[in-house]
Amino acid sequence: MSDPVLQLQAIEKTYNKGKPGEVQVLRQADLTLRPGEVTALVAPSGAGKSTLLHIAGLLDTPDAGRVLIDGEDVTHRSDRRRTELRRDAVGFIYQFHHLLPEFSALENIVLPQLANGVAQGAAQARARDLLASVGVGNRADHRPAALSGGEQQRVAFCRALANQPRILLADEPTGNLDPATSDRVFDALMALVRDTGLSALIATHNMALAERMDRVLHLESGQLA
Repeated sequence: MSDPVLQLQAIEKTYNKGKPGEVQVLRQADLTLRPGEVTALVAPSGAGKSTLLHIAGLLDTPDAGRVLIDGEDVTHRSDRRRTELRRDAVGFIYQFHHLLPEFSALENIVLPQLANGVAQGAAQARARDLLASVGVGNRADHRPAALSGGEQQRVAFCRALANQPRILLADEPTGNLDPATSDRVFDALMALVRDTGLSALIATHNMALAERMDRVLHLESGQLA
């Protein structure tokens, strides 16, 4: 069995700690992701899905517990090291695409590669390959406003994978799409994930989509089951 690429160990997180309105959203939460594994994260709104994803992606720190990437405890590493890991090891997808409106689809995928030191030509070639792989290669020169919702989200998928991360974290990636478009976009996402062999943790309310993944985790009372 492959070594885990991401581990969350006994994660605790409380908001407004010690104050009126204190809310403990994570209680001894444990998670292990292995290479090539696609895991669904299911929970009601407000149950802590986004908090868990932010901790896994080093955008937030837990009150207690450990976050390990490729066996390295990165829970309290320096801001510089955490930034490096977010850039190199983790890709993020959100419910809304957050593409830069003044740039084309191609440029939105090229820019994170340039920031990571990739040469312009190589970055453009990878961007075109990614766009073609999700069926929007002919939309490369269009700005986000000229794309449909499904096309925008496919471009966002490509941007998340531009720097070849080992971990993909997605928060309701098809949540703002109609059912038919959601299915097509999800198929494109799964094809990308399978082709690259990365580990994916995908938060969703859609149980039909969740059941198409390798396993389903439910976040209940702050714990994963």
